[in-house]
Amino acid sequence: MFNPRAEVQVLPLFDGHDGLVIDNALQDPQHWVDLACRQQARFSPSGHAYPGLELWLTDAETRLFADFFATQIRARLGARRTLTLANRLSLVTVPPDDLLPQQRLCHRDNPGVVADQCIVASVIYLFHDATLGGTSFYRPRRPPALTAQLAQDARTLNAARFACRYPELGSGYMVDDNPWFERLATVPARWNRAVFYDGGLYHSGDIRAPDRMSADPAAGRLTMNGFMQCRRQAR
Repeated sequence: MFNPRAEVQVLPLFDGHDGLVIDNALQDPQHWVDLACRQQARFSPSGHAYPGLELWLTDAETRLFADFFATQIRARLGARRTLTLANRLSLVTVPPDDLLPQQRLCHRDNPGVVADQCIVASVIYLFHDATLGGTSFYRPRRPPALTAQLAQDARTLNAARFACRYPELGSGYMVDDNPWFERLATVPARWNRAVFYDGGLYHSGDIRAPDRMSADPAAGRLTMNGFMQCRRQAR
């Protein structure tokens, strides 16, 4: 699945956190685009906060991903044993005006994970047009308790009530600083580029051209997204 000659590059983010970037990551990236096209009818709206459609990969396909993660990535991001791993193909499709409040904010992938565990997240860009957007990383500007309340309200309030309570926040995709979060790093999209990072960091797709999103895997912002719950290395 992964290119054995691809080099893993360290990307310093902030506050001591690093990401890992791998260009020419997959041996045959077009295989996954073709797979998505053949199975386009099986993509379904996300059951999570993802603003679009998703197709979860099979156990056999996920095992190919898991082997590379265990040997090349896991230890570099402070993890030591993989507990669970899930992998999906994803397409951003939701228009800005239809976004739920939580889809208008950056997010973390680790709510509810206990202290001795972590979530490592990944995204592989499977589109050629870099203007469809990479991934940005953010740091909260407010105290943790207020940030947690914002996230709770984004999950539970409808769009009108959320906008009334937080008028300083925009209604579209989050791509820049706002009064609650500071954007500190952006990884540009590139065909067959993989990015691995601590899912406990606030992050978001850098969707600056939402009018060009498509449900067609051959034309849209197709990505492969991984979520690995792991034991933390001893400190």
